[in-house]
Amino acid sequence: MRWNAAPLWPRPSGAMCNGHSRNYSGPFPKTPGRLLGTGLIRLYQLTFSSLIGQSCRHLPTCSEYGYEAIARHGLWSGGFLTLFRVGRCGPGGTSGFDPVPEKLDPRWHWYTPWRFYRAGRRHAS
Repeated sequence: MRWNAAPLWPRPSGAMCNGHSRNYSGPFPKTPGRLLGTGLIRLYQLTFSSLIGQSCRHLPTCSEYGYEAIARHGLWSGGFLTLFRVGRCGPGGTSGFDPVPEKLDPRWHWYTPWRFYRAGRRHAS
């Protein structure tokens, strides 16, 4: 028996999947904060998300946005980006395509988390 066989379910490359995919891959280091944050989001995707249903008004969904934001920008910055994105998803909020910013504005520091709210306002339609 070979132990280095192909996985049972292959990851898609670049395409968005049905439901809860981890379609983000990048050259960012796997720090403990990033692993904790992405692990918590993945736990939510596997448990509570199926009970709540597909009701996100944005593309990508809020959990996919959170996974990518934390993987790309770290737990603190990505966590605040995710928090403000979930806030925009509520009643009276925005809808449409809202991607994670490639780079953060140099004025956005860890000690000024309220500035992360502006990240989604540029992209939301």
